[in-house]
Amino acid sequence: MDFVRLWLGLLLPLGGALDFGYHHQEEMEAFLKNVARNYSSITRLHSVGKSVKGRNLWVLVVGRFPKEHRIGIPEFKYVANMHGDETVGRELLLHLIEHLVTKDGKDLEITNLINSTRIHFMPSMNPDGFEAVIKPDCFYSNGRENTNFYDLNRNFPDAFEFNNVSRQPETVAIMEWLKTETFVLSANLHGGALVASYPFDNGVPATGTSHSRSLTPDDDVFQYLAHTYASRNPTMKKGDRCKNKMNFPNGITNGYSWYPLKGGMQDYNYIWAQCFEITLELSCCKYPHEEKLPFFWNKNKASLIEYIKQVHLGVKGQVFDQNGNPLPNVIVEVQDRKHICPYRTNKFGEYYLLLLPGSYVINVTVPGHNPYLTKVVIPEKSQNFSALKKDILLPFRGQLDSIPVSNPSCPKIPLYSDLPSHSAATKPGLFLFLVTVFHMFVK
Repeated sequence: MDFVRLWLGLLLPLGGALDFGYHHQEEMEAFLKNVARNYSSITRLHSVGKSVKGRNLWVLVVGRFPKEHRIGIPEFKYVANMHGDETVGRELLLHLIEHLVTKDGKDLEITNLINSTRIHFMPSMNPDGFEAVIKPDCFYSNGRENTNFYDLNRNFPDAFEFNNVSRQPETVAIMEWLKTETFVLSANLHGGALVASYPFDNGVPATGTSHSRSLTPDDDVFQYLAHTYASRNPTMKKGDRCKNKMNFPNGITNGYSWYPLKGGMQDYNYIWAQCFEITLELSCCKYPHEEKLPFFWNKNKASLIEYIKQVHLGVKGQVFDQNGNPLPNVIVEVQDRKHICPYRTNKFGEYYLLLLPGSYVINVTVPGHNPYLTKVVIPEKSQNFSALKKDILLPFRGQLDSIPVSNPSCPKIPLYSDLPSHSAATKPGLFLFLVTVFHMFVK
């Protein structure tokens, strides 16, 4: 530990204080606490749990209303360093935090983003693994797993097959954290390749595995999200920058098409947390020399910011009864793209649906009542830092029966078992078609 650098990090003002080097746990904590202290009106620092060795899993929230959720303000998150030896994302998030808080009120785009979004940063999900790396390596270091030697990206419940592994403290902390916020969009940052990978990572024939892919009902949105990130990274979008690695047309891939993965975090987010998440592989070398960190920041800065803005895609609103009371736990889904675990309103009666421009029919379902259908048209040009707002007033006569407030989450079991094929999950878009054709020749 470089105590001089730690001491300077505590004393220097934030502007220009963060160097391009690797920041170990104490340095990272000092930086985050410094940000929270100096920018207390737009930040909140808290721990969502502890690692096996008792290190805090820190989350810094940046937004105009950082302390608590506000109706109509979507929740976004970045999580990095899930594998302790994949280090670039960890440092990029620290620099992104610094960029956002120092540009607030000075840069219109950043100010609007902070005004309209609550952005959650977890720079290190596996701090024990990061600290365990003694000799950094481009391909594999002993810090990949957590202290108990579990790969955290194989440690979540799986919707396609049973994942009977011991759930680790870091994984449990994430699962509990997801219950506390209405996360809409997310990305987890990795290393070892250059690609934006989207769900599903695992699959069954009903999701298209017989065609070397596994698609969600929202495949069009996921391809768009992955392309949004990759297309603004001049290296990633080329798709072939890593030697001895697979090529990825346009810098994106379906996770299953790349390689099947059981117990991954992005599938868990999408199915059980109603949060669209993709995986961002940011560097061919997992643990590059720190001299290269400015290069990675310059290549990813625009993508990181633009991706956050996508949390404002589609439509959002609240569901009310005839007396104007918000209704929690109501199923709100688009026809023809129903989720295996139905998406529901939160405790404020809010719903968020990430959708591309087009015409859709929204199906609102309350237990004991017939479905209520309403049409919505998402315009080609999205509103400035806001999804289309559409509140839904249910036309039920008389007093609406009380809706159970118990946790409506689906059981953490393979929900896709024996599911018949559904059309929305097996229709490839242009991006996926190119990826699939390529992989048919290289697998």
